[in-house]
Amino acid sequence: MARLIAKRLGQMLLIMGVTSLLLFAIFDTDQFRRQIAVSELGGFGVATLNAADYEGWLEKKGLNEPFLSRYVTWVGDVMQGDLGRSIEKNMAVSTLLADRLQRTAILASCFFVLMVPISLTLGVLAGMREGGRLDRVISIVAVVTTSIPQIATAVLLTVFLSLGLGWVPAKSAMVGGFSFRELVLPLLTLLIYDIGYVVRMTRASMAEVMSANYIRTAVLKGLAGSHVIVGHALRNALIVPFTLIFLQLNWLLSHVVVVEVFFQYSGFGRMLYEAAMFGDIAVLQAATLVAVAVAALSQLLSDIAYILLNPRVGAAG
Repeated sequence: MARLIAKRLGQMLLIMGVTSLLLFAIFDTDQFRRQIAVSELGGFGVATLNAADYEGWLEKKGLNEPFLSRYVTWVGDVMQGDLGRSIEKNMAVSTLLADRLQRTAILASCFFVLMVPISLTLGVLAGMREGGRLDRVISIVAVVTTSIPQIATAVLLTVFLSLGLGWVPAKSAMVGGFSFRELVLPLLTLLIYDIGYVVRMTRASMAEVMSANYIRTAVLKGLAGSHVIVGHALRNALIVPFTLIFLQLNWLLSHVVVVEVFFQYSGFGRMLYEAAMFGDIAVLQAATLVAVAVAALSQLLSDIAYILLNPRVGAAG
């Protein structure tokens, strides 16, 4: 286990290093330098600059120094927590990022607290009696929910629960402070799709385990059905779903962009969207690094969960 964690952490650092180099290189072009100038000085201000004045501005900002020198300086600043300054928001990127990540973390926590028990329970119930009435009902609902795009789900929920019944607010701007009622619609939008996906994976895994020879042997020996399921089938059936659930961290970080923008929820996804629209390069760089770190972390957690649920893998390693 310790060797695996150390290996994964080493891979994570390598991925972060390569990503940071590529990220810095992508934004190190004349086009993006001029975009920075426009963001800071305005389009008219940049248009009035002659070549000498523009070169002077680049000199002042340190943007005409050698690539490697600027990259090393940037990495050093990032390691010290200095992610630059948001031109759009006029604040430190680290402060902005911490605030938005905290808001998305609240949404993600509620999502996982509800998604994990609901999806696993439904998937196990469907897989226990493959082809039965309950299995067909759960499978049909899961297929339908995963077939509807998230934006369509968001629109339908808004029309029905907010504009129609008036149960919850249509937007989640949280202007007057945190409100769980404003969190309901973005939370349901995420849950409806992902629960169906995890249910299908859990159902397939449970059905495969229930058809295994050792399960049939346990039934023929006269063991009670509950003992067979809890003592023999459940642990093996949950290996795939649990590893998949940890990988949902990466999925969630990308899908919150649609949900947060639609419901005006000020989280990481909306910050990323606004930075892309405005051309806020410092924010884009920081957000990309966070996304890569979350992807690598979710892979590490998935591997650890797989070993804990399947000790034979840990013993072999």
